[in-house]
Amino acid sequence: MASASPHPSEASLPTLNKLGVSSLPENIDALKIASEWFALFAEKITSGDVDGITSLLIQSSFDSALPETYDQPSVYWRDLLALTWDFRSFEGTARIQKFLTDRLQSAKISKLTLKTTNDGEGLAPAFAQPFPDLAWIMAFFTFETDVGLCSGVFRLVPTLDKQQQVQWKGHSIFTNLEELKNFPEKVGNLRNQNSDHGKWENLREKERSFEDSDPAVLVVGGGQSGLEVAARLKLVDVPTLVIERNERIGDNWRNRYEALCLHDPVWYDHMPYIPFPPNWPTFSPAKKLANWLEFYAEAMEVNVWTSANVEHIKRDKSTGLFTVTVQRKEGQRVFTVRHVIFATGFASGGSWYTPTYPGMDKFKGQVLHSAQHKSAKDHLGKKVVLIGSCTSAHDLGVEYYDHGVDVTMYQRGSTYVMSVQKGIRILVAGLFDETGPPTVVADRVAASFSNLLNIGVYYRVTSVVEEVDKETLDGLRRVGFRLNRGYKDSGVLMSAFTTAGGYYLDVGGSQYVIDGKIKLKNDSKLESFTETGLKFDDGSELPADVVVFCTGLGKARDVVENLVDPETFKDVGEIWGLDDEGEFNGVWGGVGVPNLWFLMGNLAICRFYSKRVSLQIKAIEEGIFGEKYKAKV
Repeated sequence: MASASPHPSEASLPTLNKLGVSSLPENIDALKIASEWFALFAEKITSGDVDGITSLLIQSSFDSALPETYDQPSVYWRDLLALTWDFRSFEGTARIQKFLTDRLQSAKISKLTLKTTNDGEGLAPAFAQPFPDLAWIMAFFTFETDVGLCSGVFRLVPTLDKQQQVQWKGHSIFTNLEELKNFPEKVGNLRNQNSDHGKWENLREKERSFEDSDPAVLVVGGGQSGLEVAARLKLVDVPTLVIERNERIGDNWRNRYEALCLHDPVWYDHMPYIPFPPNWPTFSPAKKLANWLEFYAEAMEVNVWTSANVEHIKRDKSTGLFTVTVQRKEGQRVFTVRHVIFATGFASGGSWYTPTYPGMDKFKGQVLHSAQHKSAKDHLGKKVVLIGSCTSAHDLGVEYYDHGVDVTMYQRGSTYVMSVQKGIRILVAGLFDETGPPTVVADRVAASFSNLLNIGVYYRVTSVVEEVDKETLDGLRRVGFRLNRGYKDSGVLMSAFTTAGGYYLDVGGSQYVIDGKIKLKNDSKLESFTETGLKFDDGSELPADVVVFCTGLGKARDVVENLVDPETFKDVGEIWGLDDEGEFNGVWGGVGVPNLWFLMGNLAICRFYSKRVSLQIKAIEEGIFGEKYKAKV
C-alpha cells in the first residue's frame, strides 16, 4: 500500500500513490468522464439517495483534527449557504453522509446542469495535473434549491476498481448560493430603464440623507468591505447607509504612510461591478486606490455619510432591532435598524498593537506605531529603529533609506517572505492574471477548495515558490534574517487566513536588508528602553532617536466592544482565524448576535464574501432565510 506522506500538511492530498494508481490513462476525455459521473450524481441527488451519492466519492475516514496516518486521501464537501445557510466544510465520508442525510431533502435540489463550455459563469470540464503525483478533472455545474440559484464545482480523481481499471471518483464538491429566486440583482437588463430630466441629483440627495426614514442596514466603516457590501445590498433593494469617520472616502488609505502600496496584483483586486481599467498598474499605490474607492462609491450610488462617527449601538433583545447613535457636525442622529455590519477591518480608531517595555517613559526620543507614520521626511538626520520585520517594517525601511535616514530593523521572530514578482504570480497563475477567466469564475474556483485541503496544496506551492525565490531567501539567510514557511509550512495565504500577519510580500525591501541598507538586529531579546535607545538581554544597546513599532494591528473585536452595549457584546464570538472545519471565525456568517455582521479582508476576499453577506440579509428581509445547519458532524 501507499506509504505515509512526507509531511503532515500533505495528509489530505489525493496523490496517485495514496489512490493506488501507478500511471494515468492516455487521452483522458474530461468532458466524457465528467458527464458520466455527473449524470449519476444528479440522479442520486434528485432521488435523495445519500448512500448512492457517497458511493460516487472517495471512501475516507480521514479526520484532520487527529490524523492517525497519512496514507489515505480525504474527501470534501464545502457548502456556502446553498444547503446549510451557513459556511461549512465537511471532511470524510461519514461527515458528508450525515450532512446530506440532515439537509438534502429540505433543500429541494433541482435542475442540475453540467457546464460544458467556457463562459462568464463557469468552465468546461478539464483535466489538470498541478504536480506529477496529483491529478484531477474539474467541472462546473448549476442547480436550484427551493429559494436559490446555485453554482457548484467538483473534482474527480482516478482510483482503481476491482478489475484494476481506472475509475474516477469525487474528491471535492463545492455548492454555493449565487442568487435568490425572485430577487435578482438589478444589473444588465434589470437596470433602471427610465430617462431622467433633471431629477437625479435631488433624488440621490434625498436617498442619501435618510431624512424621513431609517435604513434597514447600517454599515460601520467606508473602506473596501463597507462599500462593496453596501453596493451589493443596493442592487437587491435593501436600504443601506455607510458611516465613515474620515472626511473623504478612501482616507483610510490616503492618510497612511507615503510609501504604502498594495502587494496583491490588480487581477486579484477587482471590485464587484466595476473592475479596474486595463491600464491600471499591477500594484496599486495607496493614494490611487483611495481615489478609486471614492469614485466607486459615487458610481455605484452608495449612501455614505463621511465625517460621521458611530457613538453607540444598543440591541433590543425583545425586538432584535439596533439603536445606533451617529454624530455628525450637523448634529446627532439616532437610527433604528434591523442589521449592523462592522466593516472596520483589523483595527479602527487607533486600535493597533504596541507592546510595552520597561523604560519607555524615560526614552527621550519619539515612539510611534507604523499606523501613525506619515513620511520619512519627518525624521531626516535621525537614527530610526523599526520593531518588527513584516510588511510595514520593510516598507518604512526602504522609505527611510531612500531619504538618507539611518534605519535598523529589529526582528523579534521569524518571518515568511515571498516575492511579488515571482512568488505571488505562481499563487495566482491561471486564475488571477492576464490570461485568467472572468473574475467571478476565478473566485468560484478559489472558493471551491476547502481550507483543510488548501493547506496541503499550498504546502506544495510553497516549495515551488521557494525555488523561484531561492536567490533572495539565501541572501536573507546569509545576513541572519530569520525565515519561516508560514502556517503549517503552507505559505502566505494560510498565514493570512489564520493570523493575518507574520509575512512580507517582497516588493524590493528584502534586497535592502541583504545589502545592509536596512540594518538588521535580531541576535538578542529586547529588554528595555533607555534614555537614548534600546537595551537587549545580552547587554548590547542600540541608539535611537525614533522607534517605530511595526507590530501589527489590534483585535477586530475591539471596535465591536467599544461600540455595542455590554450585554450584546457578551455573545460576540471570535473574529478571524479558522475553525475546525477550516472556515473563518465570525466573519460573513454572523458574529454570534442575530443580524450583527462582520466583513473584513483584502479586496479579493471582500469582493467574494460581500455577496454572501448581502444574500443572507436579503433572505432575512424577505422572510425566506432557512435554518442554519449548526450540527457538529
